[in-house]
Amino acid sequence: MIEALLPSALDLARFQFAFVVVWHFLFPAFTIGLASYLAVLEGLWLWTGKAVYIDTFRYWLKVFAVAFAMGVVSGLVMSYQFGTNWSVLSDKAGPVIGPLMGYEVLTAFFLEAGFLGVMLFGLDRVGKGLHMLATSLVAAGTFFSAFWILSVNSWMHTPQGHVVTPDGRFLPDDWWAIIFNPSFPYRLAHTVTGAYLTTALIVGAVGAWHLLRERRGAPAVRDAGMDTGTGGAAAAQPFAPGSLVDGGATPDHPAPGSAGADRGEEASERGPNPRAKLMFSMAMWMLLFVAPLQAVLGDLHGTNTYEHQPAKVAAMEGHFETERGAPSIIFGIPDPEQERTRMALEIPNLASLYLTHDWNGEVRGLKDIPREYWPTNIPLVFFAFRVMVGLGLLMIGLGLAGGIMRLRGRLYSAPWLLRAAVAMGPAGLVAVTAGWIVTEAGRQPFTVYGVLRTADSVSPIALPAVATSLAAFVVVYFLVFGAGIWFLFKLFSQTPRPHEGAPPQGQPIRSAGITPAPSISAGAARPGPGTSGAAPQPAE
Repeated sequence: MIEALLPSALDLARFQFAFVVVWHFLFPAFTIGLASYLAVLEGLWLWTGKAVYIDTFRYWLKVFAVAFAMGVVSGLVMSYQFGTNWSVLSDKAGPVIGPLMGYEVLTAFFLEAGFLGVMLFGLDRVGKGLHMLATSLVAAGTFFSAFWILSVNSWMHTPQGHVVTPDGRFLPDDWWAIIFNPSFPYRLAHTVTGAYLTTALIVGAVGAWHLLRERRGAPAVRDAGMDTGTGGAAAAQPFAPGSLVDGGATPDHPAPGSAGADRGEEASERGPNPRAKLMFSMAMWMLLFVAPLQAVLGDLHGTNTYEHQPAKVAAMEGHFETERGAPSIIFGIPDPEQERTRMALEIPNLASLYLTHDWNGEVRGLKDIPREYWPTNIPLVFFAFRVMVGLGLLMIGLGLAGGIMRLRGRLYSAPWLLRAAVAMGPAGLVAVTAGWIVTEAGRQPFTVYGVLRTADSVSPIALPAVATSLAAFVVVYFLVFGAGIWFLFKLFSQTPRPHEGAPPQGQPIRSAGITPAPSISAGAARPGPGTSGAAPQPAE
């Protein structure tokens, strides 16, 4: 009896992969859009010369560094599971999957590894054009990474361009057909656009949060250990010896780029923080135009999925019966055992309209599809789909509300809009996670749809071994990524300031590890009469 309640090694292997992928996917979903956002900010700075763009760039560059690092680490861990828990899949589909993953390394990873250092540390050390090139290439690298990974994933959903050997291995026959398989263009467009919306929501939430704090009169948050200004020593000794000579700082005129100068520039700014305003404004523009576009892309992707994976779409819709003029079920409880959706709240004919683009089009139900093709967890697919669509509609609504408030001149002064933007900050991450669950849970019980079952892909591994590795993953991920996420929120809480992260102006940029000699004024450097050059001598 107890053994019947225990999960199998296959169940735990699937859960472990899902757990790791969900954690990993959160960071690429953010950094793909954030890298492009940084490239746009730097490009606008070079084009207009306005400091607000480069200040905002520096603010989000720190966030990108942390999020990118966590994405790389979680991605490396994820790949090891193909050898530990899914060795049969690697053996059978490796000739197709392996080269595509290798192409990702040769294109995306090499670009990111080669130019990430210049992007993160070279803004004040290389030319502006070269740094813009580095930022653009890192952004391109994140896109290429998504390109190859989604090509692999799409091939597993709509496999083509291969031959199957007598021992069940997949050998490439047409690489163009493999890469550009039927679902790939739709999945790539839908996923990358989702990443841009995810970034827009987070950026908008941070900007709105700082605008709300200013309305409440809260003091700026600036942790001494996180200060990217001149540093603690300079702040502790604002009137150090020699500061009043040779054009040095004075109490009334602090050195340009110093913490005091930044505070003076902030005090001279009228109205809300211009960097927070820029974040919020750009995010609202993105939501206004891209959120409706994402709905169109989702419709096209759904139509393609209905053509190639009708069982998945039937589970998403909760349809068990094939019918014309099929309704869209807004809410219900799918019951695979009874083969019906209980307590269904329906909109007549709507499902036929968006699946067949015909008001009375025929929509296949699960009863017309062999049961071995049914998703193994229909309720999970059904509810995850509604979470994704519901959040997408809220994004469209937020974008429209922002557009209306902009026309009325109240974009930055409507507290309800700012609070809504803050509340919607994590919505993109939740939506892309729900979308991934729909895609992958809806593909089950296959790893390569229609030709290789998940039960035939798992390694011959014992339940205790999978349980041990799963427990280790859970503990380590919550500790490491919990700390990383806490650090990201620490960065978000810092007020975006003028000269964000810039070195003090008028001072030379030096390489790391080289300590400059102490600054000595000209008068102090020349020994006067009666001095040894080391210390003043008493008058005789």
